Amino acid sequence: MDLNLIRSLKPDLILANKEENEKDQIQELAQDFKVNVTDVKDLDSALKMIREVSAICGKSKEGNALIQLIESEFKTLVPLVEKKKVLYLIWRDPWMSVGHDTFIHDMLGRCGMVNVCADTSRYPELDLTQVEADLVLLSSEPFPFNEKHIAECQVHFPDAHIKLVDGAIFSWYGSRMKEAPRYLQGVIDAIRL
Repeated sequence: MDLNLIRSLKPDLILANKEENEKDQIQELAQDFKVNVTDVKDLDSALKMIREVSAICGKSKEGNALIQLIESEFKTLVPLVEKKKVLYLIWRDPWMSVGHDTFIHDMLGRCGMVNVCADTSRYPELDLTQVEADLVLLSSEPFPFNEKHIAECQVHFPDAHIKLVDGAIFSWYGSRMKEAPRYLQGVIDAIRL
């Protein structure tokens, strides 16, 4: 992060994220600017972030309307009844997944999926020979998994259903969450088949 560039912009507000930004840089900027630091790990904390940021920006009415829409959309989500043990991969070389303290973990749970890395935190590196899963989801980001990776994973998980998924839907919180339930329902329905 270029602190001098940020200072030159003279922002009225800096929005930072605990996971994405370095604490010492944020503390330094907070000496001269108003800084709001978010810490989103699940749907509830994502909605809290929307509420806080909209209030800071004088847009509470709009923020509350967005929250109501997101909550309404998530109420329509029909999760898997038969729980599936899922491995959600975000990186290759090394293989990396998601732990219990991530937004992705919460989205998987809302789909009725059991994260096989739930006993870890953040983004653990994995040895695929040590993992068992009924379902492997290959995220489109940050690593751009594609069709060739399905075959590669099928070697490690011959009996598992392997599917490419839109990583932005599973991991990006904010206004785009209003689109998430429809996409997640499509993933759930494809797995049911």
